[in-house]
Amino acid sequence: QVQLVESGGGLVQAGGSLRLSCAASGSIFSINAMGWYRQAPGNQRELVATITSGGSTNYADSVKGRFTISRDKNTVNLQMNSLKPEDTAVYCCNTKDSRGTSYWGKGTLVTVSS
Repeated sequence: QVQLVESGGGLVQAGGSLRLSCAASGSIFSINAMGWYRQAPGNQRELVATITSGGSTNYADSVKGRFTISRDKNTVNLQMNSLKPEDTAVYCCNTKDSRGTSYWGKGTLVTVSS
């Protein structure tokens, strides 16, 4: 079992910045990639960014150049700059263990005002 706890959400004006963090605990020896997903009201959950244990990253086109994912052992961070109202969503941390079991955090709300 892996537990994920996110922090760092909040309210920010358009053009501002926020930094999200996600700490993994439990059977952390079994996890590889970690990532962030988001779900806005009325929308499906979408990928924001992922990072492997080796540091390879992947970003959604909508956040490239504005968001940066980083990882320090079993904590994954998401630095969000130049935020837009359309970035408003609940951001959730995700990882998978060696058996392919997916784990999710409860999420943290990011609200960007115009």
